[in-house]
Amino acid sequence: MVSKGQLIQDLEGMFKPERVLKSELQRYCYTYDSSFVSQQTEYYPDVVVCLECTEDVSRLMKYAWENEVPVTPRGAGSGQTGGSVAINGGIVLDLSGWNSIVEIDDANMQVIVRPGIVHADLNDALSPYGLFFPPDPGSSKMATVGGMVSNNASGLRAVKYGATFQYVLGLEVVLPNGEVMKTGGLKSKALKSVSGIDLTRLYCGSEGTLGVITEIRLKVLPKPQSRGIMLALFEKLEDSALTVLDVFKAGLIPSGIEILDDGGIRCANKFKPDLNIPEMEAAIFFEINGSKAAVTEEGAQVKAIAEKRAASVEWATDAVRMAKLWQGRAVIGAASARFMEGKTRIFAGEDVCFPISRVPEALRAIRNIGAEYEIPVVIYGHIGDGNMHTAPIMDPLNPEEVARTHQVAEAIHRLALEMGGSTTGEHGVGFARVPYMQEEHGVALEVMWSIKKAIDPKLIMNPGKIWTLGRG
Repeated sequence: MVSKGQLIQDLEGMFKPERVLKSELQRYCYTYDSSFVSQQTEYYPDVVVCLECTEDVSRLMKYAWENEVPVTPRGAGSGQTGGSVAINGGIVLDLSGWNSIVEIDDANMQVIVRPGIVHADLNDALSPYGLFFPPDPGSSKMATVGGMVSNNASGLRAVKYGATFQYVLGLEVVLPNGEVMKTGGLKSKALKSVSGIDLTRLYCGSEGTLGVITEIRLKVLPKPQSRGIMLALFEKLEDSALTVLDVFKAGLIPSGIEILDDGGIRCANKFKPDLNIPEMEAAIFFEINGSKAAVTEEGAQVKAIAEKRAASVEWATDAVRMAKLWQGRAVIGAASARFMEGKTRIFAGEDVCFPISRVPEALRAIRNIGAEYEIPVVIYGHIGDGNMHTAPIMDPLNPEEVARTHQVAEAIHRLALEMGGSTTGEHGVGFARVPYMQEEHGVALEVMWSIKKAIDPKLIMNPGKIWTLGRG
């Protein structure tokens, strides 16, 4: 491996000086993402390179391959597991500025984009064509599509529309040795194919460990004609989860089903006082979309089901009222930071996923974990597919609270595994979930490692993620 000084000199010779970031302050901005684990230690890259064309990425990777320099691809840096942090130094490859749309092919219901395009910007561009890209990560105004593919993001509407991988038709990938590969067919515009091993899905959720994604071909869908929002309030946390099960048993699939516990309700009200959501143990937001007739009929059915257990139910199809109701869920990510004076929410153990049938008891168990360690945990998230966001509230400058928060995160991860769930429902492994991978996957983890070694035998791609640090 070349020295840091030689590395910087070589890269400055390959690319324009403004694309090579080398000062301590510039590199500091890349030492962390949104995860608590990445903020406990400063993981400095040796250098950051900002690129916006496939040829340049290929040149960079050939150089890194020849000199065995670690490369960590990075988008917006909004991830919550340390996935885009260079824990072994080397090069951070910043693709966030590469945000163009190559083609909107509305006739074939697909779009080709570069990895840095932000989710909300893509949907804004698709809207005049009557199309949309359904996965909604919640952080729509900052999450890049490249990051969504790399982590197989899902989010607010996954209960009906699924995760990102279900929309990825093909990829352009620069392999660790600098070779450029296209998956899904070199010239394909088809919406489906079973031609060969599905390399496209192999890269969805690979977190930058198998190469650099430089172009993405996505399936998009027609925008629904109509939409309705329902807010149901429950005196018992368990009743909210049981109501969701009743909705599914009735054969109904709302486009979104979101939960706030009582802590989440208080946070939302404090952040936006005009929301004035009555404070009970849980609030469920149901979003229903489709034709106007279908929305009316399905809304009536869900309302009748919810009224059996809920203290109150409100159904709205008026645009202004819907926006007001949905705001209660939309603000919670930021609002949870205001739960207690002098404390903040942190991202640790925050996207565990449970079997639907066990969500009622999981919700109560998470509350009990917070109480045991005297760290309040605000619960919100995608109850429709069992994907809970658990937000520990603590003082990051208090060493004792930091230690107890790590215990809370450990207990929540273990709870998910014990209940037959997963340690991550949408944010990925990064290095935060590495300790749980063997228990979660067993022999399958070894098969994943074999694939990693076959594609990246020099182990230069995003080392230390998914597998143990010693493995790369």
